[in-house]
Amino acid sequence: QVQLAESGGGLVQAGGSLRLSCAASGFTFSSYTMGWFRQAPGKEREFVAAISRIGGSQNVADSVKGRFIISRDNAKNTLYLQMNSLKPEDTALYYCAARRSVLAVDTSGLYDYWGQGTQVTVSS
Repeated sequence: QVQLAESGGGLVQAGGSLRLSCAASGFTFSSYTMGWFRQAPGKEREFVAAISRIGGSQNVADSVKGRFIISRDNAKNTLYLQMNSLKPEDTALYYCAARRSVLAVDTSGLYDYWGQGTQVTVSS
């Protein structure tokens, strides 16, 4: 049974940092491209970042480029998102997703599996 479990969300002041984790199980983690998406209340789900199967290729949304870093540890079956210089507009429910492909794409409909999300709230 495939499971993606996000953790690490919380309440932080603007300018602060958080590190999200996504623990994967039930599939061969190293065979999947992984991504982070987010959804704020009343808005559509949007792409944040994606990383290829062994981490050699990354795709990061312009809105978070230079502030967020995506990484993975295939030995631990875990995906990470280091979020720095957080802004109130980063407030959202953050999801991790898995796609059996070599391409780190930004289209949510192309991902096969999804976690339940972890809430990030940035206060001004």
